[in-house]
Amino acid sequence: MEAGALELAVNALSVMLEPSRLILLGAGVLVGLTIGVIPGLGGIVGIALLIPFTFEMDAYSAFAFLIGIGAVTTTSDTVPAVLFGVPGTTGSAATILDGHPLAKTGHAGRAFGAAYSASLLGGLAGAFLLAVSIPALRPVILYLGSPELLAICVFGLSMVAVLSGKAALRGMVAAGIGLMIAMVGSDPQTGTMRWTFDTFYLWDGLPLVPVTLGLFALPELADLAIGKKSIGRVHSVNTRSGQFQGIRNTLQYWWLVLRCSWIGAALGAVPGMGSAVIDWLAYGHALKTEKNTEKFGNGDIRGVIASESSNNAKEGGALVPTLAFGVPGSASMAILLGAFTMHGLVPGPGMLTDNLDVTYSIVWSLALANVFGAGLCLLLSNQLAKVASIRISVLLPLVLGIIFFGALQGSRQWGDLNVLFAFGLLGWIMKHLGWPRPPLILGFVLGDIVERYLFISVNRYEWTWLSRPLVILFFTLAIVGLIGPLLRNLKASFKSDQTKSFLPKFSMSAFFTLIVILFLTIYVLLASQWNFEARIVPLLVGCTALMCAILSLINQVFFQQSGNKTSNINENTSQSNIDDVSVGFTKHMMVEGCIFFGNCGLFILLARVTGMLLAVFLFVLLYMCFWGKEGLSRAALFSLGVTGFSWLLFDRVLSIPWPQNFLGSIVPVLGPFLK
Repeated sequence: MEAGALELAVNALSVMLEPSRLILLGAGVLVGLTIGVIPGLGGIVGIALLIPFTFEMDAYSAFAFLIGIGAVTTTSDTVPAVLFGVPGTTGSAATILDGHPLAKTGHAGRAFGAAYSASLLGGLAGAFLLAVSIPALRPVILYLGSPELLAICVFGLSMVAVLSGKAALRGMVAAGIGLMIAMVGSDPQTGTMRWTFDTFYLWDGLPLVPVTLGLFALPELADLAIGKKSIGRVHSVNTRSGQFQGIRNTLQYWWLVLRCSWIGAALGAVPGMGSAVIDWLAYGHALKTEKNTEKFGNGDIRGVIASESSNNAKEGGALVPTLAFGVPGSASMAILLGAFTMHGLVPGPGMLTDNLDVTYSIVWSLALANVFGAGLCLLLSNQLAKVASIRISVLLPLVLGIIFFGALQGSRQWGDLNVLFAFGLLGWIMKHLGWPRPPLILGFVLGDIVERYLFISVNRYEWTWLSRPLVILFFTLAIVGLIGPLLRNLKASFKSDQTKSFLPKFSMSAFFTLIVILFLTIYVLLASQWNFEARIVPLLVGCTALMCAILSLINQVFFQQSGNKTSNINENTSQSNIDDVSVGFTKHMMVEGCIFFGNCGLFILLARVTGMLLAVFLFVLLYMCFWGKEGLSRAALFSLGVTGFSWLLFDRVLSIPWPQNFLGSIVPVLGPFLK
């Protein structure tokens, strides 16, 4: 490490050790640990929800807070995985195989001790990889121009789309839709209004926060509502008992920890290679390389160590392409990418040159967050387990209320809630029909970056930039990466015994694909009416996505196997970057889903009439009484508590400017009380 970089690294550490920033980092860790316990939410939702809280912070404090949240959700997600056999995030899916059997035999504490200590060492390994990558990448960055950065973005996007397992075509379509959604609003080059439909709200494009919360948070809450039960029941075993034995096991198998940590960190640096794949690859590596593996899957502590050391290490790896090239290494990194722009930082070469001090502060934040997270988990295992056992009738309205408030921070207009609702419904449908959601959000975040780099490249070099060596290399890798999985899927379809008759099978997933094709066709036709500079990228992306959607429809109708639900589940759980299990829709699920989203729609309508605070009070009260079957007094007290906390945080602490509601506009004297 050169002297200047070393000095900046030391200065960044001294900045991060200031009490105010340590407190913010600790607060982020606590939030991340709590969110990680609740299945389905995870770091994506946590970071998206709390980005608005960082608007008034400096860059060091803001990213300490956000990194604290994202770094430890894969630490506390061990709690539901071990105790209840339910993964908190996809990164703990493999932990269930050995962690849950250990808990059932009274060794939950040992599993926790091994998991937390392995997570700590894995997280530190990821931070170390990030730290050593910075000085190595700095000379490389100097030789990269906008054409090379564009090619890297396209390559990263192709990896994200294709690493959607057997849903490669749908992953590409989802990424294309995300890119098109990113282009909604005023074109920065020509000022052309693209897909705004004369709606003022859309002039500046769709805000990141409600889009993300809709895609990832509402679908999980909808499924919890449909299940109508708590996540699990806390076992009578003391989760602290045996923790030191688990820590000793981690130190005993230090070579396994080191190997799996480097697997997680290295694969985490590959855009799109999410924890759903890394977790299982590390577990498989342990199964193949360790001796006496007969107990793997039935309570072998080495299975827990392998899984947990890899899924925490991937965060440091995922930050490498995010910071160096502006290409998010995972879906949560895509959300973090949006936070950079909100704080006036441009992810990419500038983070390794002009803003190297901020980059090193992120390295230290990641390392410190893992230390704090592991320590707090060891101390608070019993308390974290109780979070996972809260009744859904209490947990659901609380989380929903927070999400509604968080979504409104996108642009602080009522349209934010409409976007939340629309993308929530879309995300729920995508989840249950086997459509990967992360490619959509990654395309949404990368859309502006891809278009900007293309515009600069064409204006500066015309079309000669296509002949540059690195551009050719990354475009070739992207094309090969896209075509390979498609050919394999097509070959598998022709080999299937169930598809030799070529009889069409029009499923609900195929019907949804048909709707997507109609949507893309309309948007392409609208884009064709703009001037050349404004339409070139939307038409290129739209036509590519449309072609992939048509191929996907043909594949689903004529070549898709009609296996049972179990086979579908096994197929989709092997997909990378997808925390989804494709189970389709049952009649009960559709009815309950309509009720859930109907309640969300009624809340949005009520908020626009009475304001957010009164709407939250009434929503929580009615939801707990009529849906949760809670007593009136308990529901009223809980509703008052949620409303009071929301008022204190959003109105008094953050001083949020509330959008005008209907009653406040027709009766101005009520305005100050209806927020």
